[in-house]
Amino acid sequence: MKTKMLKKVTMLFAGILFIAGFSGDVMADDAVKYASNAGVDTLWVMIAAFMVFLMQAGFGMLEAGLLRTKNVCNVLMNNFLDFCMASMGFFIFGYAIMFGSGNGFMGWTGWALTGASHTGHIPLEAEWFFHAVFCGAAATIVAGGIAGRMKFKAYLIYSFLISAAIYPFVGHWIWGGGWLANLGFSDFAGSAVVHSVGGTAALVGTMILGPRIGKFNKDGSANAIEGHSMALASLGALILWFAWFGFNPGSTLSVGDGSLIAKVAINTNLSAVSGALVAMFYAWKRCGKPDLTMTMNGALAGLVAITAPCAYVLPVEALAIGAIGGILVVAATFFLDKIQIDDPVGAVPVHLVNGVWGTLAVGIFGHKALGLANNGLLQGGGFSQLGVQALGAVAVVSFVAVGMTIIFQVINKVIGLRVSREEELKGLDISEHGMEAYAGFQVFTTQ
Repeated sequence: MKTKMLKKVTMLFAGILFIAGFSGDVMADDAVKYASNAGVDTLWVMIAAFMVFLMQAGFGMLEAGLLRTKNVCNVLMNNFLDFCMASMGFFIFGYAIMFGSGNGFMGWTGWALTGASHTGHIPLEAEWFFHAVFCGAAATIVAGGIAGRMKFKAYLIYSFLISAAIYPFVGHWIWGGGWLANLGFSDFAGSAVVHSVGGTAALVGTMILGPRIGKFNKDGSANAIEGHSMALASLGALILWFAWFGFNPGSTLSVGDGSLIAKVAINTNLSAVSGALVAMFYAWKRCGKPDLTMTMNGALAGLVAITAPCAYVLPVEALAIGAIGGILVVAATFFLDKIQIDDPVGAVPVHLVNGVWGTLAVGIFGHKALGLANNGLLQGGGFSQLGVQALGAVAVVSFVAVGMTIIFQVINKVIGLRVSREEELKGLDISEHGMEAYAGFQVFTTQ
């Protein structure tokens, strides 16, 4: 039944694109033909944006499943409100900073979209919405890293500020004609702009908050705090994988002849596959069992890593990028435990570590013939493109780390970041929201 329904939806969508494209081709008037092509492109961008919006559900299910029952409502509230706060921040301030006229550092026209300009032939509203869902994805990455111990009102303030005053600056540098773009830096769909930003913010947040009660022993060893539902976590990971086919292919921002969309899609999928497989086998070797959490995070690591180079590499190179991402996510997870940084869902290994790796991969595997300023290192281009990519990665991580440290510390001084010990032990569902995710089954434990 599901297969038949999927076929019907696919055929319907293909039919819409065919009819719209055919109608544009047969029009004699060039202006009408242009408008028709713009309509097809707008349809494609909006559908991709709707898929990216679904990432909020994917992150929510993944994080909820990997947490204890007493914190499920809280992390879902964080994810739900992330998009609300991100939309407000990006509407009022973010889009103007990211795409407004200005200099290499920031734009300063088009506040609240008033008098805003746009770069393509699709409507301004379509461009805004597409970038707004990307902004929401960057903001919600942090929810997993700080889960189980951050005040809800503090989280709301953070979510607005990263969307209004951190993410847009990085976006301007890379996608808004800023200084990194002028140097030839390339990030097709957001390994740096989205994932390095969210992953760095998650790292800063969890370091300032400190680990959850009971995570680390006095001798420095880490305790496994098991999530309550691997079923929910698996559903979340698969939703994210599906939504990534809007995230990366949608970043073409046009349909064209469809070849670029197809290439980006296959590279995205192959990197996820190799990331999952390599992470599974690597974790199997280190832990003695094939671990589901590591496997899911391996797939997500492959997706994050391919996000920047997905249009600039060949499929076999996408496999290599994902495979390295799978190794990195497992190694980084164990390293964080070793240095006593508590990241409940692996936000830092997945998004920061592999966001940086994906950014560098452009300069290692990328092809000038596929749209880069220079060939990558392995294509005979030397260190020119890799050097620019490395500079961009350092600039993004440094800017976000400093900016988010200031934001979190100010919030901490004004209203406080972390809930009390008693509230944390009780669970944030009760202490922050006065409800239980699974009414009648809640068990409070002390540590």
